[in-house]
Amino acid sequence: MSVTVRVPAKVNVQLAVGAARPDGFHDLANVFLAVGLYDEVTATPSPDGLRITCDGPDAAQVPLDRTNLAARAAIALAERYGRTPDVHLHIAKDIPVAGGMAGGSADGAGALLACDTLWGTGASREELLDICAELGSDVPFSLVGGAALGTGRGEKLRPLDVGGTFHWVFAMATRGLSTPAVFREFDRLAEGTRVPEPIASEPLLAALAKGDPDALAAAVSNDLQPAALSLFPELADTLDAGRAAGALTALVSGSGPTTAFLVRDAAGAQKVAEALASAPACRTVRTAVGPVPGVTAL
Repeated sequence: MSVTVRVPAKVNVQLAVGAARPDGFHDLANVFLAVGLYDEVTATPSPDGLRITCDGPDAAQVPLDRTNLAARAAIALAERYGRTPDVHLHIAKDIPVAGGMAGGSADGAGALLACDTLWGTGASREELLDICAELGSDVPFSLVGGAALGTGRGEKLRPLDVGGTFHWVFAMATRGLSTPAVFREFDRLAEGTRVPEPIASEPLLAALAKGDPDALAAAVSNDLQPAALSLFPELADTLDAGRAAGALTALVSGSGPTTAFLVRDAAGAQKVAEALASAPACRTVRTAVGPVPGVTAL
């Protein structure tokens, strides 16, 4: 017997970042939108204990030891239910690695639900979300999908209404960016200034609720974008190329380096994608729509 689940990537349409806390984290107002790029996680009983395998684009960059969030999820669930994590987790990778689209978090959430189903642990949604929050700030949203406002360090979620489908183009960069490194650069750039409390944008929430791409384009923001551009300056050329091709707006996705372009419709997505294919810092281009559901059994 095996269990396979599908987990979406995310884009942050707003990422407001507060000052560093004493524990090293930052308070956030993080508006997540799940988009239709997916990893698949398959859980199969393993007589040899916990094993991780991976294939797909960027698979060589995925750790196959117990540092992988999928492995950590299986271990956390097994410990909570007093069993050993005897499972083979295979990740079919399609979300960029180190790309600011929560690919690792998606694998953690996927492994958690797959192992819960495989082992019949019957964990409640609240228990699963509790484990997700222990694993990482973005993991709870990977479980629930759709659209949500994340506060605290991003793990406290409030579902958001979305009145339509939004079309996106994503440019995958020629190299990755470390999320901790981007936050360190954010702190460096903010040194000596007063960092305001992160607050969700009411115009942005209203644009989501209406399903209005023009209003959303006017409201998106990412406080980590200056830090990402400081570490990877070539991304500015990619952002400019997408805007020049007709994107309604362009921003770095999360901590980057994937860049995200909101367009009005599928035809606009195709035009922007073709233009971005030759951008200097762009490795590959994908189109997707959102919101989409979170972890889903196949």
